[in-house]
Amino acid sequence: MRYEIMALRGAEGVQALTLDAASESDAREQIQTLGYTFLSAKPKTSFLQTLPLPKAGFPLILFNQELLALLSAGLALVESIETLAEKEHKVETRKILEQIVERLYEGNTLSFALQQFPEHFPSLYIASIKASEKTGDIPEALARFIAYQSQLDLVKRHVISASIYPLLLMFVGLLVTFFLMVYVVPRFSRVYADVSAQLPLFSRLLMRWGQLLEMHAGLISVVAISTLVALVFVLTRPSSKRWMAQSLWRIPALGDRLRIYQLARFYRALGMLLRGGVAIIPALQMVAELLQTGMRSNLANATASIREGMSISHAMENNQLSTPVAGRMLRVGERTGQMGEMMERIAAFHDEETTRWVERFTKLFEPLLMVFIGLMVGCIVVLMYLPIFELAGSIQ
Repeated sequence: MRYEIMALRGAEGVQALTLDAASESDAREQIQTLGYTFLSAKPKTSFLQTLPLPKAGFPLILFNQELLALLSAGLALVESIETLAEKEHKVETRKILEQIVERLYEGNTLSFALQQFPEHFPSLYIASIKASEKTGDIPEALARFIAYQSQLDLVKRHVISASIYPLLLMFVGLLVTFFLMVYVVPRFSRVYADVSAQLPLFSRLLMRWGQLLEMHAGLISVVAISTLVALVFVLTRPSSKRWMAQSLWRIPALGDRLRIYQLARFYRALGMLLRGGVAIIPALQMVAELLQTGMRSNLANATASIREGMSISHAMENNQLSTPVAGRMLRVGERTGQMGEMMERIAAFHDEETTRWVERFTKLFEPLLMVFIGLMVGCIVVLMYLPIFELAGSIQ
């Protein structure tokens, strides 16, 4: 990010400087290194930066993959991260890596260094690294997190790829409808202006809409654009996203699928932490943020029950954090002592179930959507040409 800095240096007086920095404290350090006395700093934002666009964060998966490759090649941890910092082109990412290296040279552990950047390194990842430091097996922790994140991304890609065609179909249908209503219908309304009393009822209503668009085109355009901008602004607010998520959870069939999807994420993350050596109670507390707000109280009750000595399978079942399949597999994990591996298998089973459900839903939804759009466009076209058909029939 670029910062506008006010600084003081000797006889030069107060000066305004602009520089790239990862944070305000980083900007302060850079200014002091140049011999200035720091006064103030503020982010320099452009119009595009004020729009609600997604920001590119720290490339965590790429960082893990490259770090794992360097460690497997025999490089030391500090040397590996230094290498990644040297080859990095993005200023903010390079600054983060350099600060991690500085903390490692100070004698701190990697997990401590990562904790200084909670916005870039999730608590699950830090906990996995911290547990691996006790056994000296950081590469295994990196590989485990890569596998964990890859599975999550795989499910997301399935959902997104299944949603692309219906969304594209809806966009094209709305675009065709908009073209007919804004461009074609107003021109037909001029043709029928003198015979409007003889038109069928729905054709008259359609033509009046065309005349309304023609008379107030500027005002309607301003209202439409303003509404679209306001809608985009509202939908990007955190409170609106929470409200939409809660509304989706209230839909019976969809709510059940969302619950299973969240449980799959929950068990996958929990299994990764348990396999990494994290105790069950801290692990449960770390994965709480992966659950929907209404399920977190259930998790708190389950955690309290496990702390009191209840088995994990019974605690999960009693607090509605399990499915019939998950309950049986948890009991198997308790008997074999491989709870982490069993939780990952539970997540894999439910991920496959979610993928199959999405595929079935899209196969049913796409034809229905095509029929709906076809009927909508067909009705508009028929209502436009209906008077012509009647006139041709009367002539015959």
